[in-house]
Amino acid sequence: MFERWSQYSYTEQKKKRNRLLKYILVFFILYIIYNCFSAFFFSVWVINNNTMQPGLNYGDRVIFSTFMHSSGSRNKGEIVTYPFKRGNIVLVDMGYYKEKKLPLRIIDGVVRFFTAQRLSIFSQEKQYYLKRVIALPGDEVSMNNYILRVKAAGSSYSLTEFELSDRPYHPAIPQVSELWDSSIPFSGSMDPIILGPDECFVVSDDRSNTNDSRTWGSISPSLITARAVLRFWPFTKIELL
Repeated sequence: MFERWSQYSYTEQKKKRNRLLKYILVFFILYIIYNCFSAFFFSVWVINNNTMQPGLNYGDRVIFSTFMHSSGSRNKGEIVTYPFKRGNIVLVDMGYYKEKKLPLRIIDGVVRFFTAQRLSIFSQEKQYYLKRVIALPGDEVSMNNYILRVKAAGSSYSLTEFELSDRPYHPAIPQVSELWDSSIPFSGSMDPIILGPDECFVVSDDRSNTNDSRTWGSISPSLITARAVLRFWPFTKIELL
């Protein structure tokens, strides 16, 4: 009888409130740490499409090195370094997440926190794309039979995309009919273009998927928000990227 009534006492209610406040405080601290860590250091993403096959598949889990990169204004002749290289797999923010209203970004952070990056309130906008960096500002890039060649800025000769990458990879080349007209867009060929001082060229490893710079055009380096570092799931395919 005494225990049943004690829960209505001021002391017991105060203890419950204090416990609740502690839980809220702990969650808030963990949430802040998580967001700071994922914004400036590392984040985990679940691959939700097959645009990077055969290297990465649907359901793979990848650790990304995140960074805050801004194109900004530069002095003429200034050498610019980027937190990614040719051949790196990166996250491209085509939804302009940084321009979303702050309250919505906070809510989105909570959703991502509780769903281990599986869900986002902006998911319908397809804001993030997983792509491979092929060319950097000032490079000349062309394509033949879905394989890209790049003349690096300041270089006198061009190399294949594979020769400029630190790690080997194998894009999926679609099979096209011999009667396919090479003048048709996305046929696998592209005339040389020279990237501007604030332009990068990114593509899918599955070259039948043209949702990349072949359709968007070149993109600003500031839209590249993270670089793939390690695939840790499935365990049988753990590898550095």
